[in-house]
Amino acid sequence: MAESYSRGHKIICTDGKNWKYVDNGEPVNSERPCARCGRKPINGEDACLGHIKGAVSACCGHGITEPIIVYPEGV
Repeated sequence: MAESYSRGHKIICTDGKNWKYVDNGEPVNSERPCARCGRKPINGEDACLGHIKGAVSACCGHGITEPIIVYPEGV
């Protein structure tokens, strides 16, 4: 069994391919709101961060970890 988080919600995989939310057993859905701010992603980006110009990736941490912003090398 594998465990992880999706937008701050604990998820598990017991069969090696299908992830489910621990709290209700539903399949992981990328539209579930952030556990920290309660807002759904906008165009795949964390709503509370919005678009960060020049960033390759960004995550608000969803109440689980500290926020992180990744920029391309040299920027």
